[in-house]
Amino acid sequence: MATRQTIDATRKALGPVGVWTDAVRGEPAAVQREVVARIEALGFGSVWQGEVVGANDIFAQEAVWLAATSRIVVGAGIANVWARHPGTARAAAATLADAWPGRFVLGLGISHAPLVEQSGQAYRRPLQHMREYLTAMGELPASVPVVLAALGPRMLELAADRTDGAHTYFVPPEHTAEARAALGPDRLLIPEQAVVVETSPRVAREVARRHTVRYLQLPNYVNNLRRLGLTDDDLAGAGSDRLVDAIVAWGTPDDIAERVRAHRDAGADHVLVQPLGAGFTDALHQLEELSAVLLG
Repeated sequence: MATRQTIDATRKALGPVGVWTDAVRGEPAAVQREVVARIEALGFGSVWQGEVVGANDIFAQEAVWLAATSRIVVGAGIANVWARHPGTARAAAATLADAWPGRFVLGLGISHAPLVEQSGQAYRRPLQHMREYLTAMGELPASVPVVLAALGPRMLELAADRTDGAHTYFVPPEHTAEARAALGPDRLLIPEQAVVVETSPRVAREVARRHTVRYLQLPNYVNNLRRLGLTDDDLAGAGSDRLVDAIVAWGTPDDIAERVRAHRDAGADHVLVQPLGAGFTDALHQLEELSAVLLG
C-alpha cells in the first residue's frame, strides 16, 4: 500500500474533478495525444480509461498519455486482472510510476463474466480471485497508489483492507456515501459520473440510454443498483427515467456541477466526469463547456 504521504500528494495532484473517457479507444496514438493534452490544458486533474481484454492494453495506453502531457494524473480505470499475470501488472505499474513520479494511479478491476468469458477464460469466485491476485502481485513501490473497482460491500471491504481505496463506476451519489462509510476516512474514493451537456430531456435521455443499455447487461452493475433500491421495472431495457437520471447527469453545466458536488459532499475525493456523445470531438466540446464551472 502507498504511504500516507503518497496518498496526500495524490489527493492534491488529482484536485476535485477529472475525466473518464472511452471516446479515444481504438483511435490512432496521435489523436489520443491530442485529446489528453487538451484535457490537461483545460485544467482537469486526471484522465482515466478502462481496459477490455483484447481491445486495449491499459499500461501501454497510459504510457502514451503520460508522454503526451506534463502535469495531469493518469489513472487505470481499470487494469483488468484477467488480462495479465499479477507479476506483470506489478512491474508495469512500477515502471510507469518511476518514469512519471506522482502522475499514475493503478486501478484494478475484476471485470464482468460476459466480457471475461468472451476472452476464453472462466469467470469464477470474483472476490476470491481478486484477493489472490493482490497477494500474487506482491508489494508495489510505496509511491504507487492502488485502488479497486468496488461496488458491493465485500469488494469495498477488500479495497479498504488491502489497497489505498476504490474507483467506483455507474453509481449515483447515494452509493458514494455508502462507499465512503465502508472505506473509512483515509482511503481514496474516486467515482465516475457520466454526463450529457444537453437541456432537452428527450435528447439527453436518448444519449444517456445508449450508455446505460450496455451496462444493464452486466450483472455486477445490475446487482449493485438493486442494492440501492432500483426495481425490475427500472432495470428493464435501457433503464427507466429514474435510473437514467440517477446514473447520468444531464442539463446545463451548472446542473452537472451540482451532481459533482453531491458526490463530493457524499465523500468522494475526486469525481471523474465522463461526457457521453458522438466520439472524442463531442466529448472535448462538452468538457470545454464544463471546465469553467467545474474547475473555476
